[in-house]
Amino acid sequence: MRKELGIFLLLAALCAVVAVVNPRFLGAANLQNMARLIGMYGIFSIGLGIVIITGGIDLSVGSIFALLGVVLAMLLTDQGWPGPLGAITVVAGSMGLGLLHGLLITRIGLQPFIVTLCGLLFYRGLARFVAEDETKGFGSARGFETLQSAATESVLGVPMPFVLLLVIAAIMWVVLHRSVYGRYLFAVGKNEEAARYSGVRTRRIITGAYVISGALAGIAGVLIAFYTNSIAPSTHGNFNELYGIAAAVLGGCSLRGGEGSILGILIGTALLQVLQNLVNLLGIPSSLNFAVMGAVILVGVIADELFKRRPSKGLSNAIS
Repeated sequence: MRKELGIFLLLAALCAVVAVVNPRFLGAANLQNMARLIGMYGIFSIGLGIVIITGGIDLSVGSIFALLGVVLAMLLTDQGWPGPLGAITVVAGSMGLGLLHGLLITRIGLQPFIVTLCGLLFYRGLARFVAEDETKGFGSARGFETLQSAATESVLGVPMPFVLLLVIAAIMWVVLHRSVYGRYLFAVGKNEEAARYSGVRTRRIITGAYVISGALAGIAGVLIAFYTNSIAPSTHGNFNELYGIAAAVLGGCSLRGGEGSILGILIGTALLQVLQNLVNLLGIPSSLNFAVMGAVILVGVIADELFKRRPSKGLSNAIS
């Protein structure tokens, strides 16, 4: 809990500073918009966090958003599919891509970085090919208003994506912290070989992590597509995977694997969105967004490295 507490205090301090610098930060419209973004980004960040806990990585999420968005728009507007059926289809497709990644990693022995990097390139190219490099959208969303409202409407002033995030986070908290599968995830991340010798079916555990990540990416992809209502296959979802990775790392997920928490990922997601909001409110050029994100990831990795060294120092001193 020390990592979660530290990042929460940092989030609280940052919110206080932003509120003092620009009172518009506490405006109802700004808070609602930020909560909506936290909801959408937090959903797929949880999936990426699960993968990172196993010692893996997924670089393909942004390109999957582009492919899912294009396919969903074409199914609903061109083919006339019912909204729920189209959404279920693309989420199932995203889970299938996660399964493919998991099998390539566990059965063939490819590195997660290579598999998902190839996915990043392939899915983006496929999205551009399928859409013929044209921007797709849902128009007035006639016939599938429910899906659009899930991305744009609020319940008692709370944006629907944020409500959905809380529900998913609660489910994933139970899965990760109160189930046998969750214990196996941490065991595989700590030492895959030792876990295998202990009787853990490591291949299934890792593959399952990528399927979960695919499912959450699919849900977030549907929400983001309806939120933007404009899917340019060449740019939609660009670098979104880095936001998810940064949120997980900030929230205490070690890139070595074996560490992380759902609460930490949520706090990390909120912190990133507050930083993005700070950039907008202070009129800082948007081109610095990626610089801020890169610096945040670097700080998170350095903190993780220093945190890892402290116990070893204490142990060496005790031995001496």
